[in-house]
Amino acid sequence: MSTPTLPAALAPSSAGPAAPADPPPVVVGAGPLRPHELVAVARHGASVVLGDDALRALARGRAVVDRLAAAPTPAYGVSTGFGALATRPIAPADRARLQVGLVRSHAAGSGPEVEVEVTRGLMALRLSTLATGRTGVRVETARLLADLLTHRITPVVREHGSLGCSGDLAPLAHCALALIGEGEVRDAAGVLRPAVEALAAAGLAPVVLGPKEGLALINGTDGMLAMLLLAIEDLRRLLRTADVAAALSVEALLGTDRVFDARLQALRPHPGQAASAANLVALLAGSGVVASHRGPDCTRVQDAYSLRCSPQVHGAARDTVEHAAVVASRELAAAVDNPVVAAWDDETEGEAGRLESNGNFHGAPIAHQLDFLAVVAADVAGISERRTDRALDPARNHGLPAFLAHDPGVDSGLMIAQYTQAAVVSELKRLASPASVDTIPSSAMQEDHVSMGWGAARKLRRAVDGLTRVVAVELVVAARALELRLLTLPGVAAAPASAAVIAALRDGGVGGPGPDRFLSPEVEAAVDLVRSGAVLAAASSTIGDLA
Repeated sequence: MSTPTLPAALAPSSAGPAAPADPPPVVVGAGPLRPHELVAVARHGASVVLGDDALRALARGRAVVDRLAAAPTPAYGVSTGFGALATRPIAPADRARLQVGLVRSHAAGSGPEVEVEVTRGLMALRLSTLATGRTGVRVETARLLADLLTHRITPVVREHGSLGCSGDLAPLAHCALALIGEGEVRDAAGVLRPAVEALAAAGLAPVVLGPKEGLALINGTDGMLAMLLLAIEDLRRLLRTADVAAALSVEALLGTDRVFDARLQALRPHPGQAASAANLVALLAGSGVVASHRGPDCTRVQDAYSLRCSPQVHGAARDTVEHAAVVASRELAAAVDNPVVAAWDDETEGEAGRLESNGNFHGAPIAHQLDFLAVVAADVAGISERRTDRALDPARNHGLPAFLAHDPGVDSGLMIAQYTQAAVVSELKRLASPASVDTIPSSAMQEDHVSMGWGAARKLRRAVDGLTRVVAVELVVAARALELRLLTLPGVAAAPASAAVIAALRDGGVGGPGPDRFLSPEVEAAVDLVRSGAVLAAASSTIGDLA
């Protein structure tokens, strides 16, 4: 993929359709955030407020920590060291330094800044876990994290540093650093500033961390979960857009819509396949091109797999995305920390509350889904590229000019657009190699099996961007192919959905057939139209929302 010249924190994200200019605040309570709330905070800058139930839960959890801090018996994370140093008791006079030192030492990330939406997402998810009261932080600490989100003060988080076990330690530590007035942040205008300056400008004061708070702020799987939820949002839109591109290709290449009949799809009852096939039927409805070769004179027996099997591939991808969404919903309901406040005063255990060590910070459940979705992106991109290549090849495009060129030989047409597509597909295949099967032991073998979920999430973001570009190129090619096809069929009209999509492409800066010209700006325009949801909206404007 191309490398942005702006810092990653300021570069365009993979954001979909724009939210309202001032989205309503999101209330973070003791219960789970909903996916659309996370997207609103992360991607669209929604402010957050702590609910009354969260304030009560925070107070109860903190009471447990305060009691254990005053007790003579060592409690992990409160009065001991961390990780491989957990056996060392820490004297009361050293405990504040313990928490601050933890945050400073763990903020060891390296590399370029990650995107603002990713950092805001992990901050919102950490706040949601704090709001359960299971981490034992104070109300004022949680409230400052909420204030950073509301004032759009975004800590600088670096690309490398998380192994996805004991949570996303380094990324979260960079965020925690801002809470104590240290490190660098981007303010609401995107300006890089010392955290203490940005806090003061917003009328906020840093917190002084109490027992366990440093640990609670950094011990979560929030970064990888935020990226999973954002990817699910993007892939749902992209897979519908892939159906739109496939329909244009089917129409341009004189394919049949009979194979998408719901009765045939029901013979293999996968819900994603049925939805994709229904989309194709709706998108091709009213096509004079498809109708023109339905008669008995048509000698073609069946279409190539890249056309005929589009619902099977796109549908399998949809089902995988929805499985990932189920896992993500469970994670949203999780309270990931170690140790965790395991009982309240009023619970049935009859205890005054305790801290328990656990392994819920391990990122495997999320990491596996992130890897699955990278496979999905590569496969859908692969079949899209095959449809594109077919449309450009005079031996297989049923009478269209070679490479859809204005004057083949003098003009190269869209030949190299397919090269670009193929280069991205090749990269997507490499990105489909799973990260979650790797592990490198750390912390003196205390953390001897890690998930690499952060790495899986980072490569999935690149994969989603790549799939966006591949689908965009197919749309550029298929739209030109269909316009050239219509020239060979006087009096025949394209499907209304196809006509609307082509009009959106042309209005959005993607030119039609003609002599060779500088093509890159048109490809980028198509990418923007796919990413923004404009292509999907154009199709839906004629046939209603796609499944």
